[in-house]
Amino acid sequence: MKKGVFLVMESRRKFLTTALMLGVPGGILALMPAEQARGQRPQNPQQPKEDEANAPKVDPKLILEANQKEIKKSVEKLYDLASELKAEVEKTDSVQVLSIAMLRKTDEIEKLAKEIRSRAKG
Repeated sequence: MKKGVFLVMESRRKFLTTALMLGVPGGILALMPAEQARGQRPQNPQQPKEDEANAPKVDPKLILEANQKEIKKSVEKLYDLASELKAEVEKTDSVQVLSIAMLRKTDEIEKLAKEIRSRAKG
């Protein structure tokens, strides 16, 4: 193999590893303030309907706390998946193309990140 091709493949690997390690935590941190800001927004004062007046009141703080716990669990899982993917990328021979297992793991990471984003938005 030519030395130039090896350097290109190695630089691609470094780029992917760096993008993964900076992008995932950065995306997680970007989502957290949005969730916290959502909890501080004033509620729209609406007149309760007759059916709603008789229904038991659910404390919004409890809902937000439960949502925050779910987000934290999802973030931990996302971090674990990203770490596993990073380890796989480092183990993979630079000549080979990404394996199907690695592509599936990236799809799972993407799905989990979207789920976290939707929970943070509300």
